[in-house]
Amino acid sequence: MDTNPARPDVPPTVAAWHALAAARDPAGLDALLHEDCVFRSPAVHTPQVGKALTTAYLSAALVVLGPTLTYRREWYAEDSAVLQFAADLDGIAVDGVDMLTWGEDGRITEFAVMVRPFKGLTALVERMAAELSQG
Repeated sequence: MDTNPARPDVPPTVAAWHALAAARDPAGLDALLHEDCVFRSPAVHTPQVGKALTTAYLSAALVVLGPTLTYRREWYAEDSAVLQFAADLDGIAVDGVDMLTWGEDGRITEFAVMVRPFKGLTALVERMAAELSQG
């Protein structure tokens, strides 16, 4: 599936996320995330609540996954989307989905990530922990 953010059927919030991810520049997160955004990940056991925590996790993900992150397929609803992705962590294939939900203003209210296989998740958790400890 073509995931070109310039396509007219791509919701503006998804197009903004794609532009940010392609640039690997977390500066755009402030405008894209709602103040009460919730980040959910298999790497942490509890939801991470608030723009600051969500920004920290997504910024780290842009560093860790960004160089090889490729979105493969996408599904849209009125206020949400599921984005299937693949990445490579030093020869370890990572497959996953990003599930985004946004409010009427188009700002992301929830960003949930699911990753497989276990070996890929383990590698991702290690690299994310190292990146987050630097921030």
